[in-house]
Amino acid sequence: MSYNEKYDAIIIGAGIGGLVCGCYLAKAGMKVLIVEQHHKPGGYCTSFNRAGFIFDVGPHCFGSYRKGGILNKIFKELALDKKIKIIRPNPSDIVIMPDYSIPFWNNLEKTIMEFQKIFPEEPNIKDFFYLLIDTDPQSFSRLRNLTFKNLVDKYFKNNRLKATLLLPLLPINGFLPSSLSAFVAAKLYSEFLIDGGYYPEGGMQVIPNALVERFRKYGGELQLSCIAKKIRTKNNIVTGVVLNKLGFVKAKYVISDCDARQTFLKLLGKEKIEEHFYRKLKSMVPSLSNFIIYLGINQNFKTSLNPGTFLYVFDNYDVEQIYRKAKKGDIKGYGGYMFRLSYDKKTIYAGIPAPYKNQIFWENNKYMFLESFIFKLEKYIFPNLSKYLIYKEAATPHTLNRYTLNYKGASFGWAGIPSQFAVYDFRKPSFFENLYLTGHWTSLGVGISGTAYIGQDTAKMVLYKKN
Repeated sequence: MSYNEKYDAIIIGAGIGGLVCGCYLAKAGMKVLIVEQHHKPGGYCTSFNRAGFIFDVGPHCFGSYRKGGILNKIFKELALDKKIKIIRPNPSDIVIMPDYSIPFWNNLEKTIMEFQKIFPEEPNIKDFFYLLIDTDPQSFSRLRNLTFKNLVDKYFKNNRLKATLLLPLLPINGFLPSSLSAFVAAKLYSEFLIDGGYYPEGGMQVIPNALVERFRKYGGELQLSCIAKKIRTKNNIVTGVVLNKLGFVKAKYVISDCDARQTFLKLLGKEKIEEHFYRKLKSMVPSLSNFIIYLGINQNFKTSLNPGTFLYVFDNYDVEQIYRKAKKGDIKGYGGYMFRLSYDKKTIYAGIPAPYKNQIFWENNKYMFLESFIFKLEKYIFPNLSKYLIYKEAATPHTLNRYTLNYKGASFGWAGIPSQFAVYDFRKPSFFENLYLTGHWTSLGVGISGTAYIGQDTAKMVLYKKN
């Protein structure tokens, strides 16, 4: 079967990267179709309603919304700033270690002073934080081949300070923090912690819904519950996409906003990609997934915690051990967790990095881990939490895989280690014409602001080629 419409571009996946890319292409006058396997747009950036409570599936906030920030610019260019009301707690984040807590205020100087107060013997704290927000290209070249641990070791001697800086990156990136690329870590700090905590009033689903509205206003078409089965090519040039609902649909450009392994191994097929690239693809290491709990609480629940502020709690300073337990799936023995009380004080979102493992492992352990998590929250943060619970549920890595079809339910695409940073063929494969990738599997963008930027940049690449 063949669909009689022909498009300038078909985008596979309605995550933030795909939606932003589609908006810019449609705004420029291209005829664009976005197809999404899920029944709602957004990928991980979605919300759901259970028992009258609204929960966000994955992302709890976004960054880079300061004046001149990447996401601020994109929202303005697509007129989303008039559609979405953005709120931000202060502090946006708090890192809680065994002996102290450090808030990340909406003012960098104030945050630096918090670190200086606890570590007065360390003279380089201010220089370190200013390096993290440095946009000079020379800073990029200096950081590209370093790990974040290399960088932290150059600036500091105190091991507790080093652990305090390293550990929050584990739940943000899903990989051993000390092995992360220093450049990736700097971007995570600048966009998640230093300029993070922004939240759309009404829940994260507001963002993809607003993008869909703009995309359709620009003339774009969206098909939900529509699965891409194959990307067709002829003489190494893409010709279109086979869809379960529409059959073969012709397009000059195909842009994949789904995971890179699925794009190359399933939609294209191993036989069509070059051997050296296949070896590279097979060697790539994904980030961990997450085990997430969603709690609905009644109106009698009281707490002094600031709603909207995200808390990272760690019970020791051993970065390697905490990561090993997360990778192993030792939820009960894991030395940390992250959580947030919602703005309306009706829900609690909490989670930790977790491995994919098999379905039987999660079926056998899901509810035990859920109760263990609640016990930890009661013991350290919310006494008597159980008696206020109306609803409780958990998402395993398999749940997240169903939402997005991401390889092993990975939360952040590829692990951000130096050898996996900025692999060009994951943006624009050199062995195919008119095929592009966007989103966090490109080995570049992480989080909502990062994937939005890659979506915008991918649109620029396509429009440059077109013109």
